[in-house]
Amino acid sequence: MKYIDEFRDGALARQLAAAIAAEVMGGRPYRFMEFCGGHTHTISRYGLTDLLPDAIRMIHGPGCPVCVLPIGRIDQAIRLALEQRVILCSYGDCLRVPASGGLSLLKAKAQGADVRIVYAVTDALELARRNPDRQVVFLAIGFETTTPPTAVAVRQAEAEGLANFSLLCNHVLTPPAMHAILDHPAGTRLDGFVGPAHVSTVIGSRPYEPFAREYGKPVVIAGFEPLDVLQAILMLVRQTNSGRAEVENEFVRAVTPEGNRKAQALMDEVFELRDSFEWRGLGTLPRSALKLRPRFAALDAEARFGVEYVAVPDNKACECGAILRGEKRPAECRIFGSACTPDHPVGACMVSAEGACAAHYTYGRFRSV
Repeated sequence: MKYIDEFRDGALARQLAAAIAAEVMGGRPYRFMEFCGGHTHTISRYGLTDLLPDAIRMIHGPGCPVCVLPIGRIDQAIRLALEQRVILCSYGDCLRVPASGGLSLLKAKAQGADVRIVYAVTDALELARRNPDRQVVFLAIGFETTTPPTAVAVRQAEAEGLANFSLLCNHVLTPPAMHAILDHPAGTRLDGFVGPAHVSTVIGSRPYEPFAREYGKPVVIAGFEPLDVLQAILMLVRQTNSGRAEVENEFVRAVTPEGNRKAQALMDEVFELRDSFEWRGLGTLPRSALKLRPRFAALDAEARFGVEYVAVPDNKACECGAILRGEKRPAECRIFGSACTPDHPVGACMVSAEGACAAHYTYGRFRSV
């Protein structure tokens, strides 16, 4: 397949790995964070760490939208489904995230809640059209990648006058999370970032410039294929060796400096910044998430149904927060692979397909630790 097979060539991967090994300076460790869970999945699936020299450590970041969603946000969705009896529409990954009281959206469904898996926000819109006598709420999550489609749906619902459709908005932003990582003590030990791919197609490469300028950390935006990631690591090694801190774009086939202006304008029309938002593992971050603008307040499920957010601490045995901050590896959690597995997840990092724990468990990378 064009632009896929070319970036999975084993011989080229070995050549890139050899180039990385040749560039690594003896006695110097390299600590690079892949912010996005998609890159974590690629690294585990294709065994890229097996190709890298021991001096390079890849650290998993918080870029999985399901993983960073705190328990209290899942609790809100469950209350809507069980108490308000709405049709609650969600992407599949969210259904198994553990919530309060031993519940999850899937267990709430087993108790009679009308929880439905959708593949796009347009599916939720169609449900609202077909069920005019029922309230339909879409659990909107994700970084800047999935925000423009949600904005389109909001405008469409307004245009059609869909009074039975609303949004439980949990869209979050990438740059504030990267700031939080670098402001944390663990972040000071990082040598650079593999920047997210799909997010960057929307926001462009310019928003990462403060991380290079103010923190002295290079950022290389990379695609999700194995050769993309290896090339980005090579670029980061070269920047680190030369003492440079710049934003470089490996994913030139999809990312531009300015990003998708049309998508940005659409997001700005529909959403505005929240004053603060709680992230799993990162705490409450200012201006790090979005809410509907006053023009679309009628489509805000939090206001329509009066479901207040209540913060809930994570399971004490779960190290998901430390893993999202880059402080620990999945296998360093004492319940990883024993009490916590993809079939019986204790933390969100074991639920999502992009979660670091799920990726390590699924592809067996933890066995070498």
